[in-house]
Amino acid sequence: MITRKLCNPISDAMASDLILVIVGARQTGKTTILRQLYKDCQLQAKTAHFINLERLEYLALLNHSPENIFSILPLPPEGERATVFIDEIQYLDNPSNFLKLLFDEYRNRLKLVVTGSSAFYIDEKFKDSLAGRKRLFHLPTLSFSEFLVFKQRDDLANLLPTCLSPDNFNTMSLLPLMQRDELVRLFSEFSRFGGYPAVVLTPDEGGKLLILEDLINSSVKKDILESRIRYPEPYFMMIKMLAAQVGSLMNRNELSKSIGVSVQAIDNYLYVLQKSFHAVLIKPFHTNVRKELTKMPKLYFADMGMRNYLVGDFRDFRIRSDRGAFLENLCFRQLSSHVVSDDICFWRTQDKAELDFVVMGQYGFEVKSNPETFSPSTYAGFRERHPSIPVDVISFDSFAEKSTHRVWGAFGI
Repeated sequence: MITRKLCNPISDAMASDLILVIVGARQTGKTTILRQLYKDCQLQAKTAHFINLERLEYLALLNHSPENIFSILPLPPEGERATVFIDEIQYLDNPSNFLKLLFDEYRNRLKLVVTGSSAFYIDEKFKDSLAGRKRLFHLPTLSFSEFLVFKQRDDLANLLPTCLSPDNFNTMSLLPLMQRDELVRLFSEFSRFGGYPAVVLTPDEGGKLLILEDLINSSVKKDILESRIRYPEPYFMMIKMLAAQVGSLMNRNELSKSIGVSVQAIDNYLYVLQKSFHAVLIKPFHTNVRKELTKMPKLYFADMGMRNYLVGDFRDFRIRSDRGAFLENLCFRQLSSHVVSDDICFWRTQDKAELDFVVMGQYGFEVKSNPETFSPSTYAGFRERHPSIPVDVISFDSFAEKSTHRVWGAFGI
């Protein structure tokens, strides 16, 4: 069975008393992970139970009282503990009260592991933050290394960096040409169709497109329904506009005028888009120099397949008309495999000098579809203000050492 990287930290946390909450977009594999963990418990002869809240009889029972859980499963005797896996916890009327009561009263007898798909639904229903009682795990779509494992190319996955480090440059640039060519070929597929597991496991492109269409349309429709957006058309219009504008400063007022809705409606749409784990807003890199600050964020999509579906273009990088935006979103996805999105920023001054990514305040990256157009002098202002942060270039597949910078292939970040 194929396992996700997130399985290891979740497994490590199983011994704690904390409630484990797995969140992420629909169809990313949360239920699969939950069932894997449940099966692992059974194989280790540990007492475990699985509750799917899409079963209405369970939902009605647990909405009436959290302690009705003991009509579904037995209360373990003193000195013993059962692990309870609950899928789609947000379907409960008051999930925070449910989890809080069971944790406070039965933590020595029950270990709770739950999943939730809609963070805006969870935000709305979790009246109590469960601070000190829970640990949150976010499951994104597949990273490139996970994509390779799903493609049964563990040999190539093992060559990729496991963290963001300047040392990775030499490691990746010295790979044999055959391995690099194969990585680039598979990376092209990943960059076009993204990392939803069902899409990755489908061999033909026509099948991938059909699955993406069904998955995205059904997912977005559920987001709209659960967030109670009254008019879906402006929401669809906004996410399509944003997909075409990734990497640009996001102006809420301009979006409002273009779509014909209020700024408040745009804010609500953006909240839903982020809380359904489809997109991420990144902020400018803050310093004490007032000229550097711009209040407008940038937006990137969490999955390349979704982004390409929304712009209606699944062509290879080399023949696309939107190479810059495409590559910038792809680089964001690669960087977010190593660091949390809050650690990814951009730098821009009021006179429009800009650097695409500043990561953890330690690395600067400029994304170039043609790395030969990179001019180090353009970033003299950044280097002057932040001399300790190196600035490198990311292209699609090149690895080159220049006198003033390095050019990274995006697949090897």
